[in-house]
Amino acid sequence: MTLDHLNSLFSLVKNPELFGRYITNEHIENSLGKLPKSYVSVIGKSVLGKPIYGLSFGRGSKKVLLWSQMHGNESTTTKALFDVFNLLLTNNQISNTILESCTLFVIPILNPDGAAYYTRLNANEVDLNRDAQELSQAESKVLRNVFDEFKPDYCFNLHGQRTFYSVGQTNSSSILSFLSPSQDKARSLTENREIAMGIISEISDFLQKEIPNGVARYDDGFNLDCVGDTFQRLGVPTILYEAGHFPNDYNREEVRRLVFIAILKGLQVIASGCKGISSDGYFKIPENGKQFCDIIIRNALLTDDSSELVDIAVQYREDLVNGKVKFIPVIEQISELEGFFGHKEIEANGFSVKSANNSEIKVGYENDFVLINNEKISLKP
Repeated sequence: MTLDHLNSLFSLVKNPELFGRYITNEHIENSLGKLPKSYVSVIGKSVLGKPIYGLSFGRGSKKVLLWSQMHGNESTTTKALFDVFNLLLTNNQISNTILESCTLFVIPILNPDGAAYYTRLNANEVDLNRDAQELSQAESKVLRNVFDEFKPDYCFNLHGQRTFYSVGQTNSSSILSFLSPSQDKARSLTENREIAMGIISEISDFLQKEIPNGVARYDDGFNLDCVGDTFQRLGVPTILYEAGHFPNDYNREEVRRLVFIAILKGLQVIASGCKGISSDGYFKIPENGKQFCDIIIRNALLTDDSSELVDIAVQYREDLVNGKVKFIPVIEQISELEGFFGHKEIEANGFSVKSANNSEIKVGYENDFVLINNEKISLKP
């Protein structure tokens, strides 16, 4: 399996019905209807009664449980899963190897209410990834019931992360992040945790050719209320995938392709029996930093009579408007931002920067445009 091969396959199997950031049950149901009926089932209902779908692929002895959109506004991995589904339905060496060695059970949208509202939380405003012990929510119970009945040998916990993450303290965006969760406060290197670390190391090495210096490692602080920590504690190697920001990719279509590659590489390692893999490379992967803003305006004056140069950080707020995600530029910080980086940087060259109505820039204000030396500059992605 090579990157060139996977990229060529992706162009053939990418699901054309799924695009952008807003992905709900309504978006995936047409695609589900095109799959063999025996592959798809309703495994439960959300708080508001929406169906939670489960899909089964393969006939192998190694059982892998994958779920996406536990947080309703983290949709990139759901798109990638449907691309993977299309590949698994084709007759090729990669899919055949995986399906002969593994049985996959996939929950593409665990939180359909949150997906519909484009929120992290479910309809009861509960973070499902902090409900692994109490199991207070319908969706949490569905996932745990599947875990108990399916008895997976491996788990892929698929998420998305915000744009401010960096690879360490560098100016490289954290395009994909991974984690082998801790299962106790001591962050012990148990056998199952090291297996997950080894799989992540293999994925990271594979991706370096495609996104050099674009892979990071998520913080492994222990929290038993998190699903990954709980499943790891139950002895199942669990891998957290976090889809991050690729340059100029706010619809996360490039990252979708990279997640597709990363999922298949992880499955290929499992299908091969994890033989010979080592966890040594895991801690060589830099930990996530928080060094990015969506935009930084450098060397700005806030008023015409000011003499103090400042930097202005802009972060996008994601609002659901008429069924589409709108990126609203919000002034996040005004200060000297040495050591921080913008996915887009605008040089003010010592000129005054004002809002579009010619008023002073202030933290917390929304600004689609700014005036730099009276020139109108768009802050939209």
